Amino acid sequence: MTAIFDMDGLLLDTEPLWGKSMLKIANHYQIPISPDHFRFTTGLRITEVTDYWSKEFPWPGNISSRQIADEILDDIIELSKTQGGIMEGVLDTLELLKSRNIKIGLATSSPMRMILELIPYFKLSDYFEVLISADTAVAGKPHPGVYLQCAQALHTESWNCVAFEDSVNGMIAAKAARMKVVVVPEAQKHTDVRFGLADLKLHSLKEFNWEIWKALEK
Repeated sequence: MTAIFDMDGLLLDTEPLWGKSMLKIANHYQIPISPDHFRFTTGLRITEVTDYWSKEFPWPGNISSRQIADEILDDIIELSKTQGGIMEGVLDTLELLKSRNIKIGLATSSPMRMILELIPYFKLSDYFEVLISADTAVAGKPHPGVYLQCAQALHTESWNCVAFEDSVNGMIAAKAARMKVVVVPEAQKHTDVRFGLADLKLHSLKEFNWEIWKALEK
């Protein structure tokens, strides 16, 4: 089997930083969003998020949703480098899979520019055979496109992949691609009943081991 990982909130502790960056840029342009609105856009590409804002909220001047998205992206990349980090258990999990010659890919809704900045910055490049962004997919998660693209790039059937996710939309995307899914939700969302769709739920990747992987292969 092949392993495919999400990035934000699963590999890197960057998920909360997206909210900071989005609120910062939105406030700068007087776009009246609040953290409550984030639940409607979780898993979407940042351009899809700002397109949503442009339709739902008063829009200032002649600025485009793409310009807003680019400014958020600039901010989140810098914020991730200064305030982000690798989630616990990630390095051990990646080392374990690599040592067993398991193919590993990355499939994320984050833009490729962010991937190419942060994966090398946190010294994770050597673990991944392919890096796939939903930039080039039909749509962001929960659409399965990014997972299907990643499986194809790894020359693996989608049903022969295990996806590692932290969000409901990511889990749905991987399941729609016919993959098995290991979810590692953030603590306050761990009891969300929707995660019952996953094949396995962990509190942290520190709990992951080779016995779990072998069980998923069955």
